[in-house]
Amino acid sequence: MSSFIITLTAVAVMLGYAVPGFLLVKTKHIQKESIKSFAKVLMYVCSPCLTVYTIINTPFEMRIVIDAIIVFVVSLAVQVFMILFFKFVFRKKYHEIKYRVCIIATAMGNCGFMGVPLLEAVMPEHPEAVVMSTSFCLGMTMMGWTLSSYIISDDKSYMSLQKAFLNPATISLIVAAPIFVWGIHIPMQLNNMITLLGKMSAPMCMLIMGMRLATMDLRSMFTDISLYGIIAIKQIGMPLLVYGIMSLLPVDPYLVKTMFVLSAAPIASMVQNYAEMIGQGQKKAANLVLVGTMMSIVTLPIMMFIVYG
Repeated sequence: MSSFIITLTAVAVMLGYAVPGFLLVKTKHIQKESIKSFAKVLMYVCSPCLTVYTIINTPFEMRIVIDAIIVFVVSLAVQVFMILFFKFVFRKKYHEIKYRVCIIATAMGNCGFMGVPLLEAVMPEHPEAVVMSTSFCLGMTMMGWTLSSYIISDDKSYMSLQKAFLNPATISLIVAAPIFVWGIHIPMQLNNMITLLGKMSAPMCMLIMGMRLATMDLRSMFTDISLYGIIAIKQIGMPLLVYGIMSLLPVDPYLVKTMFVLSAAPIASMVQNYAEMIGQGQKKAANLVLVGTMMSIVTLPIMMFIVYG
């Protein structure tokens, strides 16, 4: 029962961060047009700092590197499988943008902004677990800038190695990797700055969620039945699939639990970010992200209870 309570509390606190954002937009203290600026701060400042923070504050061990490679390979394989499988399922409706958005939503989770604080709350005895979130997110980000963007836009030009490797997530990893491997000492003031900016990611993500929620038609959003099927696939089906795969591998039990938690994270805000960047499917993406995130207060604790009690 402890995993259930800890997860429920952690998710409730994170969702609480959305309330100020919702109120600020509703009271017109923040204009709708400003939300994209907050999103850019999250994507280009907080997110890279989160990647660096999770790596540089973990002592180097070859075991951690091997575990991170396993997480990267398994998570990327599962994400690609989910996308290609549902691309086939929705092949007759693929020309409709809302279905293309649903395809990528089945695989992309908020494993960074929500995953890191969740792992810190659920697995405090394994601080190295947060490094696995970076490995998990790396594959998802590389796929997001290529395969996911290609599916949303239906434009094959997005399928390029340059887009896969030259993005904020991979660049920040390139910066952090030598520090981790060689144990380079970072001045305390710089380390504190990176840590604070990185830990701002979850509150900033939720603030932006609240802002976007304030601009939506709540009635039409919650009455869209198709949303719940996609949310169930991502937040229930995918973690169970990952748990089954990881349980068959000769890995440490903490790694199985880590992958399960990261896979159970709600639909990623990146889904909406890519839709907005490409200029297609923004409304469907926003609905999936917002409803999925709010539903996570039910799905995440229940999933943790089912598997870990």
